[in-house]
Amino acid sequence: MGIVRLSLVNFRNSFRNYLSLILSMAFTILVLFNFQNIRYSGAFEVLGSRNGEYVAIIINVISFVLGCFMFFFIWYATNVFLTRRKKEMGVYMFMGLSNEKIGELYFLETTFTGLAALFLGLALGGLCSGLFQMILLAVSEVSVEIGFVPGVKPMLLTAEIYLAVYMIFVVKGYVSIVRSSVLNMILAAKQNEYVKSNIGFLVIKAVLGINVLGTGYYLAVKESSAGTMGNAFTAVVLVTAGVYLLFGGLIPFVFQSLADNKGFLYQRQRTLWVNSVIFRMKKNYRTYAMVCVLMLCSVTALATGFAMNGRYDSIIQFENTYTFQLLSSRDDLDQRAREAIESSGEITASSMIPVLSLPSSAVDSGRFVSARYGVLPFSRLKQAAEDTGMSFETEGLGDDEVIQVSHLYLMSLITDTQGREVEIGGKTYRQVEETVNPYLGYLQESMSFYAVSDREYERLLPMGQVMYTYNYRIGDMERFEEAKERVDGVMAGLAESENLGRVAVDPKNNELDWVKVTYSICIFMFLVFILASGSIMFMKLYNDGFEERERYGVMVKMGVDRESLRKSIMAELGVAYGVTFGVMAVSSLFSVGALGKMMYADLRMVNVVSVGVVMAVFGGFYWVSVKAYGRNVGVG
Repeated sequence: MGIVRLSLVNFRNSFRNYLSLILSMAFTILVLFNFQNIRYSGAFEVLGSRNGEYVAIIINVISFVLGCFMFFFIWYATNVFLTRRKKEMGVYMFMGLSNEKIGELYFLETTFTGLAALFLGLALGGLCSGLFQMILLAVSEVSVEIGFVPGVKPMLLTAEIYLAVYMIFVVKGYVSIVRSSVLNMILAAKQNEYVKSNIGFLVIKAVLGINVLGTGYYLAVKESSAGTMGNAFTAVVLVTAGVYLLFGGLIPFVFQSLADNKGFLYQRQRTLWVNSVIFRMKKNYRTYAMVCVLMLCSVTALATGFAMNGRYDSIIQFENTYTFQLLSSRDDLDQRAREAIESSGEITASSMIPVLSLPSSAVDSGRFVSARYGVLPFSRLKQAAEDTGMSFETEGLGDDEVIQVSHLYLMSLITDTQGREVEIGGKTYRQVEETVNPYLGYLQESMSFYAVSDREYERLLPMGQVMYTYNYRIGDMERFEEAKERVDGVMAGLAESENLGRVAVDPKNNELDWVKVTYSICIFMFLVFILASGSIMFMKLYNDGFEERERYGVMVKMGVDRESLRKSIMAELGVAYGVTFGVMAVSSLFSVGALGKMMYADLRMVNVVSVGVVMAVFGGFYWVSVKAYGRNVGVG
């Protein structure tokens, strides 16, 4: 029988064992293809060039992340596959086959497996492409035309990326087999990820892991006015390293200590599974750490999506506080503007605030430099809040104090907003508050504003130009264009020196629609990461079941009843899933908390819900793993 025919026979006979590997890789192909299909479909061109560019950038970033994930996932999956086959290949060596021939056999079998996953992933991706776009756009609340025919270019690009990554590890496996000895082949299953650690080494790793993880948690929630991006990046690195050290040091140390406690070990038949947990934790801690990080990514992705959606609603509300805003050097324009607007509809809210415009050289905020700065008198700002029904909690302002009137950022890397010093007109003020209430509406997007006491405002008047802002919100948006023409007529009647500008906020503006698309993509990435982490956990435990078959067979022969063994399996796998989930749940409090600070959003409920969804999904994977593990060890 030739090598090609033998590999086909082996692939067909072992297809059931390969099925979890094929389905897992097909899922990654399906996801990558659907994002590529959206990228080249042109579906978001209707949103305008700016939104289209933002969406394209987001999809490119997500595609890169998925490509990296595919790389590491295929690396892990092919390693599991190779380990499963090495013992069988060692038998082939005893039968007289050379390492090269066995390597060819492995190369062909894994190629067939990879091609099966590719065809299945592209087929399912093509069938689901229209549905994927429908769900993505429905969640985004964006109305565009959907194409149900998958593109050829996305298919070819996805196949190229997948095959390039997959063949790297197929060739790597071939080289490993050619260079292996018979003994290495036979014992390969017992060498995978096995790390011998004495108690002293575990204690060192445990202490180091706690400190590294604690430092990462601290940096994640630390408020900062500078270097926040560096803190965030360092926190990600430290938390990842801390999780790795935790699973490699603290958790094995805890279970080894419990095993040494005879009062604990000899109760409730724990002798059947505690020592196995210790061995599995030493053997699989890298896998558990990777799954924990993936779950943490999934929870953070979901929180990001909800935070982006909430921030989008807030920004839209912020920008639409006023429909029209007029800027003039005259302080008697209100009546004329009001009459012009009211001839086209009712004014539902209005205010007038004088603003002292200062050049950038007159202000040093200690942060980024704005082209112009606006100084507001405290009493007029408070009066504007009362006129428009906005909240205003500050009762008074000292002559050495200042309030920053800022606009809403989609995400801010500056979380420490109080206690900063701001120099205005040669005098240093202490910032006591930063407010994002839209007292000046859309104008807060284009200029940095500071409110000072009325006395300080009078002192600063000679340093700049006073402009008066007249702000109006209309009730009937259907008459927006008509009211806009009348407002333009009022401004056109002013002298050039008196007409400083006009802002008209179109209610149909869609410049931020890309944020809604990001929201739906984040939700989808949550599902991708959680299903991927569950799949990796299942694949690892499924493979471990074959290694434990002999041990469970011995216990059956010794008279241990099958029900006790099933409970032992449930406890052993419960520890694997439970510890991984527990570390993720604690870590998510800090990652989601840090995200909430940067986006000025309370994400605690989102964190609870997302962790609950992860628990439900992991519960399903746990139940399937228990069934599969029991069947593989012969007690199912």
